[in-house]
Amino acid sequence: MGGVTSSVAAKFAFFPPSPSSYKLVYDELTGLLLMNPFPHRENVEILKLPTRRGTEIVTMYVRHPMATSTLLYSHGNAADLGQMYELFIELSIHLKVNLMGYDYSGYGQSTGKPSEHHTYADIEAAYKCLEETYGAKQEDVILYGQSVGSGPTLDLAARLPHLRAVVLHSPILSGLRVMYPVKKTYWFDIFKNIDKIPLVNCPVLVIHGTCDEVVDCSHGKQLWELSKEKYEPLWLEGGNHCDLEHYPEYIKHLKKFITTVERSLSSRASTAQSEKQSSDLEMPRQSVDRREKPRQSVDRREKEKPPKGPSKKSKLRITFEQHLDRTRRSVDFHEKARKSVDHHQHHQNHHQIERGRKSVDRLDRVRSE
Repeated sequence: MGGVTSSVAAKFAFFPPSPSSYKLVYDELTGLLLMNPFPHRENVEILKLPTRRGTEIVTMYVRHPMATSTLLYSHGNAADLGQMYELFIELSIHLKVNLMGYDYSGYGQSTGKPSEHHTYADIEAAYKCLEETYGAKQEDVILYGQSVGSGPTLDLAARLPHLRAVVLHSPILSGLRVMYPVKKTYWFDIFKNIDKIPLVNCPVLVIHGTCDEVVDCSHGKQLWELSKEKYEPLWLEGGNHCDLEHYPEYIKHLKKFITTVERSLSSRASTAQSEKQSSDLEMPRQSVDRREKPRQSVDRREKEKPPKGPSKKSKLRITFEQHLDRTRRSVDFHEKARKSVDHHQHHQNHHQIERGRKSVDRLDRVRSE
C-alpha cells in the first residue's frame, strides 16, 4: 500500500511540459548558451550545472544592478524555464533583486527523471552556483518555492540557518496530504514540509489563494502557523493555484516583504557593528582601571602603615648632617689653632723685631758716645 501510494503521490507531483517550451542554443561567436526563442539579454545568463545525483540541470540567472538580495526560485510542477522566463525578468525589475530559476531534473532541457530526491540535489546545485559563481552569501539569499517547489525550498531552508528569508507560494503540507487529509506523516510520503517548516530560522511569507482548487488554502495557513518567524501572510481572495501573480496585491506585498527583511538585516548588522566598536573601546579602559586598582591599594597600605622610625633617607640625612657638623667643628678647631699659631708667630716676630730695634738703638747710642 505504501509503495503504491508513494508512486501515486510522485505521479501527482510532477507534470513536466512536453515538449519543452524552449531549446538551448550555443552561440559560437560569444561562447554563450542561449534560450531559443528568447532574445539574448545582457543581464541574463544561461548555465548547465551538474548535480550530486549525476543529472545536469539548466539554470537562468537574471542580474539587477542595484540588487542587495538574490531570489532562488523553485517553480511549480507543470512549468519549465521557458514558461517562467518573462515572469522572472519582471520580478527582478520590480523587486530589484538578482534572480536564479532552474529546471528540475527531467524538466525542460535538464537531464534525468523527476523525483523528490532529485529536486533536493537540483536546488543544492543551484545554490552552490550562486555562492561560487556569483558570490552570493547565505544572508543575502531569499528562497522562493511555488507549489511543489515548496518541497526543495523548505528542505534547503531547514539546513541553512542564516538565510535572509523564505517565500512559500501556494505551498503543500506534503505530497500525500494534497490527496488525503491524513493527520500524521507516513514514511512513504514525499515533500514532508509540515515537519521541516519548524526548522526554518528566518522570516517566512506565505501567499495562497482562497479558492485554490489544487492545493487547499489550509495548507498555506497551517505552514504559516508552524513558522518560527512569521511575516504577515497574503491570502488572496478568489485566487486559484496558478494565477496569483496577476493580482496587484501580489507584487505589492512581495515588494514590501523584501524591503522589510533587507532593512531588518541592515539594522542588525549596524547594531552588531556598534556593539563591537563599543566593546573594543570599553575593554582598554577597563584594563587600565584594573591596573590602577592595585596601585591605589598599595597607596592605601602605605597610608595605613604605622611609622617604625626614621627612614633610610632620614638616616642618611642625619648622618650627613652629623658629618658636616664634625667637619665644621674640625675646621673651627684648625682655624683656632691656626689663629693661635699666627698670634704666637706674630708675637715672636714682634718681639724679635722689637729686640732688633732696641739693639740698633743701643748701637746708635754707643756710636754717639
